[in-house]
Amino acid sequence: MSDLFNRHRDLLETAVKALSERGFWSPFPEVPSGKIYGETAKDDGEAAFRSLQGVRFDLPGHPESKRLGSEKSPWGLDLDVLYPASDVTTLVAASKGAGEAWADAAPQTRVGVCLEILTRLNRISFEMANAVMHTTGQAFPMAFQAGGPHAQDRGLEAVATAWVEMTRTPGQATWEKPQGKAPAIILEKNWQVVPRGIALAIGCQTFPTWNSYPGIFASLATGNTVIVKPHPGAVLPLALTVRVAREVLVEAGFPADVVLLAVDEAGSEITRELVTHPDIAIVDYTGSSAFGEWVRDNAGSAQVFTEEAGVNSIVIAATDDFAGMCANIAFSISLYSGQMCTAPQDIFVPRSGIETDEGHKSFDEVASAIAAAVDALLSDPARASGVCGAIANPATLARLDEARSLGRIIRDSAPLAGGRSATPLIIAVDAGETKAHEEECFGPVAFIVAADNAEAAIDLAAGLARSKGAITAALYDTDEARIARAVRAFARAGVNLSINLTGNIFVNQSAAFSDFHVTGANPAGNASLTDTAFVANRFRLAMWRRPKAA
Repeated sequence: MSDLFNRHRDLLETAVKALSERGFWSPFPEVPSGKIYGETAKDDGEAAFRSLQGVRFDLPGHPESKRLGSEKSPWGLDLDVLYPASDVTTLVAASKGAGEAWADAAPQTRVGVCLEILTRLNRISFEMANAVMHTTGQAFPMAFQAGGPHAQDRGLEAVATAWVEMTRTPGQATWEKPQGKAPAIILEKNWQVVPRGIALAIGCQTFPTWNSYPGIFASLATGNTVIVKPHPGAVLPLALTVRVAREVLVEAGFPADVVLLAVDEAGSEITRELVTHPDIAIVDYTGSSAFGEWVRDNAGSAQVFTEEAGVNSIVIAATDDFAGMCANIAFSISLYSGQMCTAPQDIFVPRSGIETDEGHKSFDEVASAIAAAVDALLSDPARASGVCGAIANPATLARLDEARSLGRIIRDSAPLAGGRSATPLIIAVDAGETKAHEEECFGPVAFIVAADNAEAAIDLAAGLARSKGAITAALYDTDEARIARAVRAFARAGVNLSINLTGNIFVNQSAAFSDFHVTGANPAGNASLTDTAFVANRFRLAMWRRPKAA
């Protein structure tokens, strides 16, 4: 069974090297090109996706008492896929039954299986892209990248981190303690990686694979079985993942139930029952802070890793590229209609305006220029659809409608031609008069917030990160002393900061093997993808020792 490890050894070694260097590295190409994936890959992937519609999704040997499925594409397509579903007791028993064989496997065997799963997932990236597109509302290019190669990168990053942590301690050692004139005490000591048990991965609707793969693969590599609980509106991407994983496990001689799918329906969710089950030892959760708090309060002795909601901010203090700044911000608030956990919501601007390469700009001029940049970006309907995508959940549109009353409308939202859609709503508010911008307003809503001055804007944004949580922050400034002050303030608030981004790099983006996604240091989440703490707490080391034979 070490054949898989040997097959992928070079990939693993390069990944481990990338972990320490933190530069750009991606083994899974993000460009959906036929020259990379095969000339017919795009058509084959779409055909594979179409063949899943209106049928019973096949997971051989999976526990099943009924069939469930009610996914509807935000692009207007009913998927009509029915998945095998079972009760919590049966799922947990099946996972527990598969656990001993998986826990007993050597770390290199488990890592080899994980690497093979990721490699095979990469081969179906076009099929996965269609599945992600029609469950999340992402446009196809984003669905391909985020749902396929970028998610696979994050999964590989978790596996590489797990390998480093599991092999940090030697499997065995000779311990020799001198006793003066008496014979030395010599012990043979051995250490074994002991997994916690059953891991529960709770998926979200907007990024079902990207947000789930780190936890799934960190748990698998460290010897835990995994129950994958998708969002009822985005089952298919994780069902495909589970199917590939089960196929590889069986081929490698392990029970398929090392990985299981827990399907439910909106209004009849089984998530709470899973979280509170005494045999669940690890919980990975991505979603709202309200339910995240419930998970943390009710998961018992389970180790809980969460990525929750936050209020991401941009501070505009000054800029030497006003047009570039506005274009960059416009793209950041438009991308996937603000449905990214890294998307900015609040844009703090001094009430008296800012200095730029185009001269002084008043608060209203800054707000209007950002709105105009959004209009320019979305002027072509095809490009607008590709940037904004569709709205995953109808509740987001209702939230958008309510937001119109929260401030002065600088740019109103409007639907696009395709799917359930909305362009960004931009609202101006004053930090001295309202706190409306201090609550997360998930979706295509951006607040331009007037602050007393640049220093006050930094303090407000950093304070908001500390109190409400934030995953990203951005700063535009030309004053190096003030930049240094902001770096310290945002670091103390536990939020990653981007400074003076223009061009084709955006605050929304987080790169595997380089960026740690979420810090775990503010209310936006208690974990970081994929640092040592995210992986190492999924196992423990147990020792056995005995006198060494002469």
